[in-house]
Amino acid sequence: MAVKIPDQWVGAIGSGSDGVISESTLDLRQPLAWKAATGDALSMLDELQPNILKAHVRDRLSVLLLRFDDAREARNLLKGLLDDPALVKSALMHLQETDDFKASGTPGTPYVGVGLTFSGYAALDVPQASRPSDPSFVRGMRAPPTQRHLCDPPVDEWEAPYRDAIHAILLIGDKTDGPVAALRAEVQSRLPASVSVVREETGIALHDDDRAIEHFGYLDGRSQPLFLVEDVEDERASSDGVTTWDPGFPLGQIIVPDPAAPDPSTDYGSYLVFRKLEQNVARFHEQEDRLADQLGLVDEDERERAGAMLVGRFEDGTPLTLQKDAGAASPVMNDFTYASDPDGLKCPMYAHVRKVNPRVTAERPHLMARRGQTYGERDLEAEQENRKPLPQADVGLLFMAFNADIAEQFEYTQHTFANLADPGSGPTSGADPIIGQGSREQTASPTTWGRSELTPTDPIAEAVTMKGGEYFFMPSRAFLRSLQPGR
Repeated sequence: MAVKIPDQWVGAIGSGSDGVISESTLDLRQPLAWKAATGDALSMLDELQPNILKAHVRDRLSVLLLRFDDAREARNLLKGLLDDPALVKSALMHLQETDDFKASGTPGTPYVGVGLTFSGYAALDVPQASRPSDPSFVRGMRAPPTQRHLCDPPVDEWEAPYRDAIHAILLIGDKTDGPVAALRAEVQSRLPASVSVVREETGIALHDDDRAIEHFGYLDGRSQPLFLVEDVEDERASSDGVTTWDPGFPLGQIIVPDPAAPDPSTDYGSYLVFRKLEQNVARFHEQEDRLADQLGLVDEDERERAGAMLVGRFEDGTPLTLQKDAGAASPVMNDFTYASDPDGLKCPMYAHVRKVNPRVTAERPHLMARRGQTYGERDLEAEQENRKPLPQADVGLLFMAFNADIAEQFEYTQHTFANLADPGSGPTSGADPIIGQGSREQTASPTTWGRSELTPTDPIAEAVTMKGGEYFFMPSRAFLRSLQPGR
């Protein structure tokens, strides 16, 4: 039996030029039941890199940004990473390891991921017709049209290594330092003189009372789109049945055929957006206090709500649209929309998590799979006891997100959701106070949770600075394995 599929999936697994899909075990229009995968779906999982469909443990992360000066040696390096089974494992192996850990506590192996920029494909002598063709990927993040569209700082203000061409990214991650350091040394030993490490970033998970948090102090990693049926079922079970917000998303929102692979009908990859975002923690908390003062909030719990207005959740993850005070259940509630708060009288329209995920059906195609990691070390105890000042620089987020369409997902989220003060959401809207870039305007905030009074509040000063980044394509393992020395 054949069915007609949307235009964006034409060219996907088993489809012909007329956009009709023949019988196949891989359907990009829905989440994948990986444990039941057979045929094409199983082949895709065996050739896809890990950390795409499901986040891999990477509390310790080494990010190596590379430049190639010799195509033959670079090809040999990348092919060698596939020849060693201890390095770039498959998504299938990652999922099996995750299942084993749940069942018996057996730890998995470290994560190694490989991505290439458009110029990286050129440096490998991959014919242009075979390179991934997403227009944003082709332009790159440094291109003036991209910089203007995203309101990024001028490229000459980025950290030096990001101002010039980067050809590849290597991600090495695990739960602890030891395996990461060992793999980092192994990869370093394989690098020929013609392959330069132009930058290394180190990701270190930040925890407070066993909670994974970002540097402003808020619970991190909640509310991810899920692409595996098993994960969707777990989410529903953990919240006693998801009835309001559907966390399941189609495979076609995160993976695309790998055009340079031997068989693009079963060999898939994903576009990775990488950005280094520096967080001025002191300034952010000044903004929290300033907002609380403008709203006349004196009680400690009420002042805590001022911070939740900026983020959209309290520090413990409690959604502001559901409760006026912190005190989230475990796991943190994620089954909600903003339908009961259309005017932002509970959670302001400008709140970060509301801006970047409005939780309405029409906006679902813009969501990405976020895989970021915090960087920079802190002494949280000393800061909390006022023995050490809050950092103003040198800490932040290594933002990473997987996309099937950079313009419709990451760029739309940054430009339209985060940066625009009023993309049609009403008078209480404003730029995203966390990641919004560009001009900041006066907003309006609820003085009392859930009541009609709104107080004009001053523009919120930026506390996040983009320091550099690039677009990558995470190719299939089949592509890396197929690389030949060439000329």
